[in-house]
Amino acid sequence: MDNEIEKLAPSKRAAAKTMFAAFKILKESGGQLPGKQVVDKIRETIELTDWEKEVYEKTGYVRWESILHFYTIDAIKAGFLRKNKGIWYLTEEGEKAIKLGPAKLLEKTSQLYRTWALDNKESKNKKSKDTADEPLEFEEFKTQTQKANLDLLEEQAISGIKDYIRSKNAYEFQDMVAALLRAMNYHAPFISPKGKDGGLDIVAYNDPLGATSPRIKVQVKHRPDSSVPVDDIRSLTGLLNKDGDIGLFVTSGSFTSEAERSARESHRHIKLLDIDNFISLWQEFYIKLSDDDKNMLPLHSIYFLGSNE
Repeated sequence: MDNEIEKLAPSKRAAAKTMFAAFKILKESGGQLPGKQVVDKIRETIELTDWEKEVYEKTGYVRWESILHFYTIDAIKAGFLRKNKGIWYLTEEGEKAIKLGPAKLLEKTSQLYRTWALDNKESKNKKSKDTADEPLEFEEFKTQTQKANLDLLEEQAISGIKDYIRSKNAYEFQDMVAALLRAMNYHAPFISPKGKDGGLDIVAYNDPLGATSPRIKVQVKHRPDSSVPVDDIRSLTGLLNKDGDIGLFVTSGSFTSEAERSARESHRHIKLLDIDNFISLWQEFYIKLSDDDKNMLPLHSIYFLGSNE
């Protein structure tokens, strides 16, 4: 641990080293990663003190994890980080800020956050973190703490949904994709049985007879731990041989950047759905699913007090 970090109060010391580690992990992972994976990697790669590993009695949260989530709100307002549906994204500015080192990174983040707060006329409602006592008193920063806790809960929820999908076999995931299309008011008369499918897993239409465009030709890959390569996208493109054909590729994992570029530049309309987009659509159209289809991936909504930010 460098001298600059040693001079910090324990809460800020924890914030500096964990946020710096998070930025480095995101950079090494191509700039984005589920928040839960970021936290898991931090736990595996940096040394944490007993104080940092303590659990808050009121919330049940681990101290260093709560501190990290608290200060990532600063990082978001500073323009270094973005979060969406449990995924953390490192911005270009955030990647450059890694060069500052842990202590300076935290200092710069807090400085930019204060500037943002001043510009938004919110600083009068927040006490400067420079006056925070040890340990960090979350009660003094209720709004930001609330937002951090909501982010943490959302990440845990998304992680649980992904684990559930991961436990399904390829045909079960294929059925879930067909169920989602039905909830979106498409007709899906063809769902590939086990065995050879000619490259297509689902064919969906706007009407029961398939007489109107578009005709959606779907490929589904249940690969939670891998990225779909560009060759798979090109294979789907080759199957779009009629006017009104559009391609939909759904994966329980992700797509390579080359695969995404191929879909964007294709002369045919091809839509890619990775696991995060699939979950977002399942949540959006969940109310329109039949009871049997809901049971494929059952969700339960709980409402928390939100934030005005």
